[in-house]
Amino acid sequence: MAFDPARQRKIMGHFATGVTVVTTGGPAGPHGLTANAVASLSLDPPLVLVAVDKRAHSLDFLQANRCFAVNILTLEQEDVSRRFATPGPKDFEGLSLLPGVTGAPILAGSLAYLDCRVTEVLPGGDHFIFVGEIVGGEHHGGEPLLYYAGKYRRMTDPD
Repeated sequence: MAFDPARQRKIMGHFATGVTVVTTGGPAGPHGLTANAVASLSLDPPLVLVAVDKRAHSLDFLQANRCFAVNILTLEQEDVSRRFATPGPKDFEGLSLLPGVTGAPILAGSLAYLDCRVTEVLPGGDHFIFVGEIVGGEHHGGEPLLYYAGKYRRMTDPD
C-alpha cells in the first residue's frame, strides 16, 4: 500500500527549511525557481543537489544551460521568493544581478550563494535531481528566510 502523498506533504511541511531561488543562465536564457529541496551533497568534491519537479517550466532551462546558482534568501527577500514560486516564465526585471562564474545570475543582496556546473541529472520519482559541482560562492550575512508549515517564518533565537 502506497503512502498517502497528502500525508507526506503535511508531515514534511513540519521540516523547517531555508528558502532559495535557483537561477540558471546560458544558451537557453535566464530562468529561476523558488526551491527548498536543496541539499549539500559532498565536500570532496564540493557538490550540492536541487530537486526539480518534472512539470516545472525551469526544467528545460536547467538541462540546456547545464549550470545553476543556489541563492539563499534573506528575510527581506520574501517578495523575490514569491516572484519565482509561480509557474511559467520568470521576470528578473528590477532585480540587481551579478554574473556567476557559470553564467547563472546571482541575486545581489542574498544571504549567500553557490554557483554550480551540472554534473549529473538523476531521476527521482516525479522530480529530477540536478547534482552541481560548486565552482564559486560567497556568504554575505543577514537573517535567513525560512519556510515551515506552509508559511514564511523568521528565526527567533539570537546568534
